[in-house]
Amino acid sequence: MSDVTGYKITGMSCAACQAHVEKAVSGVEGVTKCEVSLLTNSMKVEGSAGPEEIIRAVEKAGYGAEVSGAGNGASVSEDELKDTETPAMLRRLISSVIMLLVLMYFSMGVMMFDRPVPAGITHAHVVLIEAVLSGIILIINRKFFISGTKAVIHKAPNMDTLVAMGAGVSYIYSLVTVVRIFNTCAQDAMQLMMNELYFESAAMIVTLITVGKTLESYSKGRTTDALKSLMKLAPKSATVIRDGNETEVPVEEVKVGDTYVIKPGENIPVDGIVISGSSAVNESALTGESIPVDKQPGDKVSAACTNLNGFMTCRAERVGEDTTLSEIIRMVKDASSTKAPIARIADKVSGIFVPSVMGIALIVFIIWIILGAGIPYALTRAITVLVVSCPCALGLATPVAIMVGNGVGAKNGILFKTSASLEEAGRSRIAVLDKTGTLTKGEPVVTDVIPAPGVPEDLLLRTAYSLETKSEHPLAKAVVSYASEKNLESEEAADMHIHPGNGLSARIGGTEVNGGNERFISGKCILSDEMKKISEKLSSEGKTPLYFSKEDKLLGLIAVSDVLKEDSVKAISELKSLGLRTVMLTGDNELTAGAIGNQAGVDEIVSGVLPSGKESVIKSLHKYGKVLMVGDGINDAPALTTADTGMAIGAGTDVAIDAGDVVLMKSSLSDVCAALRLSRKTLTVIHQNLFWAFIYNLILIPVAAGAFTGIGLQMSPMFGAAAMSLSSFTVCMNALRLNLFKPYDSSRDRAPGDFDRERKLLDNEEKSLTDSPREAEMTKTINIEGMMCTHCEASVKKALEALDGVSSAEVSHEKGTAVVTLSSELADDVLKKAVEDRDYKVTGIE
Repeated sequence: MSDVTGYKITGMSCAACQAHVEKAVSGVEGVTKCEVSLLTNSMKVEGSAGPEEIIRAVEKAGYGAEVSGAGNGASVSEDELKDTETPAMLRRLISSVIMLLVLMYFSMGVMMFDRPVPAGITHAHVVLIEAVLSGIILIINRKFFISGTKAVIHKAPNMDTLVAMGAGVSYIYSLVTVVRIFNTCAQDAMQLMMNELYFESAAMIVTLITVGKTLESYSKGRTTDALKSLMKLAPKSATVIRDGNETEVPVEEVKVGDTYVIKPGENIPVDGIVISGSSAVNESALTGESIPVDKQPGDKVSAACTNLNGFMTCRAERVGEDTTLSEIIRMVKDASSTKAPIARIADKVSGIFVPSVMGIALIVFIIWIILGAGIPYALTRAITVLVVSCPCALGLATPVAIMVGNGVGAKNGILFKTSASLEEAGRSRIAVLDKTGTLTKGEPVVTDVIPAPGVPEDLLLRTAYSLETKSEHPLAKAVVSYASEKNLESEEAADMHIHPGNGLSARIGGTEVNGGNERFISGKCILSDEMKKISEKLSSEGKTPLYFSKEDKLLGLIAVSDVLKEDSVKAISELKSLGLRTVMLTGDNELTAGAIGNQAGVDEIVSGVLPSGKESVIKSLHKYGKVLMVGDGINDAPALTTADTGMAIGAGTDVAIDAGDVVLMKSSLSDVCAALRLSRKTLTVIHQNLFWAFIYNLILIPVAAGAFTGIGLQMSPMFGAAAMSLSSFTVCMNALRLNLFKPYDSSRDRAPGDFDRERKLLDNEEKSLTDSPREAEMTKTINIEGMMCTHCEASVKKALEALDGVSSAEVSHEKGTAVVTLSSELADDVLKKAVEDRDYKVTGIE
């Protein structure tokens, strides 16, 4: 497998530099992939080539490089994110502006407006002063000339080359004019002074470009604000217990297994598990969820979260670079350093942009000479073409938007693993959703309590609570949890007997009580037709009814089900508003799946599907458009990988990073909609940036060349430099607008035109999207006794599908059957043993 190594690149100033570094490194033997980011001045290289070869290739191209390790998953340091460029640029700018003001006084004030000068200083002296002041400003901004010259030597001219040529030619031509001034008559000398000196233009060009680069540097620094704010949340020290005493140590010294304490108001130093104590913890730093989460012994806590009110003792589980916070920071940083597919067109243009502009400037100069405009005018037009052209805006158009978009996502618990995933998510046409843990809570809860006529609800609940307390069945736990929330007290149950697949019985206070399915309880007491109808209705809704009796009297029934999350229905509605067709995938039987799917409001329901079957469904949907798969990131891994965009929802502190393209830290389906909105908004900003970068050059280069002189539209080199400075700054500031975007605001949701048309076509399909002809397969029906709920179904289904040769198993506790689809011959004894090993009885196989 190829290694991925990160490098810090120095000396890049524009998109042309980025393209040249990328080309140089891609040519090294053993390099399979190379991505260079102008925004972060970083490079990721994949392949077998060693660091020495890579660095040598970069240096040969005229730039500097050093291994940063970011590509291998190393942590991101605060020093790496610190903005050191802006202060240096600001110092350069201040020095340039001070000198420029003095220069402008002499060139404009004295020469044009006859402002006073010290006695004895003539116009000839003023010209020399202009030459010196202008030269000083060029020296202050010598980086343009050094970088530009190096780039030419390495046959890869960049933006600095254009600036250096524009300012350098202006200055040199002015020096030649000075020589002519001192070797001509006074009248001609004055004419030359007024019309053929460009000292202030040379100085103004580099100063204005420095203004733009300073603003650009500042706005680029702002793009990492989200990461910086996350890093500031991590405490610098931790209070650990060593030798029975509390000791404060740097957080870097905390080791796995150490016991540490967290006091009210403190930030948690490392990921751990609560040993003792309880508190409410604000996890908004990681998940974006502002509602505090209660923590008890056994619960996990994460670094950077805030302990609000209690005192807790925890055991360190993940420290240093392994904490959830470090992984989030690393993911956002790595995603920002990868290249989005949409950036490729800008990269191609950037690679040939500067040589093309130099060629255009030369052609413009020659044309104006041929037209008889004279050297000064032709030179002005050529210089203006050089300084107005801006490859930087092209290079920054995509990465600045990606960086800010990733930062906004991270603040809301939405982590895009790559730039491509941020770009592609919003283009999804079909949203495929796993049921358990995605649409539903993933654990059974009590949904209905129906006392029999004349029976108090408290009596039914207390009896059920007392009976189920000692049971380990998932349905029993749901009843116990519900009764505990009601603050009910349980009584001691004696002589408890479990009747597999039916229920359980015991004696409470000397009285026999029973709980279980309809078949079991009907043997203990009389069930009214009304209660049976209620039970059938609940079953049709995908719920499991549990009956309870006392002696020979029915107490009532309690329905248990895996219910929808609070925001699922709203999220499905929002997905439809965004133009996506929704499909629910589940391994559950058709009845349960249909009940949940209909409640959620999905367009299509696919039930009884294995993990490998989910992958096949995703493949079949690709012909209708880009597919988004949302699952828990673990058992849905094959489907998440197959989909165009895979979202691992509810990853929480486990961070199932390898499962999907996008990791959603919370278990909220609304985050899926938020991720799609953020993706679309980021893509819109990228399109705006690219449009601006291209249209700016398409319009201003002809203006600079003098193409519109006939209608009185001309541009001076100084205006060209100012326009060039603002272009990159405009692109960066437009991207920073993403910080104001509200990803959870659904008020502006709409389906793009092509999405809307495609969705209507899909809605008008006579057959299901997932309908496809299947090869003839062998099926067997197993008759089973003892199943009483969907969890029993799941247990049998899992046992059967674990067998080699079983493609799928449709299990129904109501019918008492398991329909097994076989991909190869399998003996009945093998099927029977798999079921009976789970404590159910097989009565026959057909």
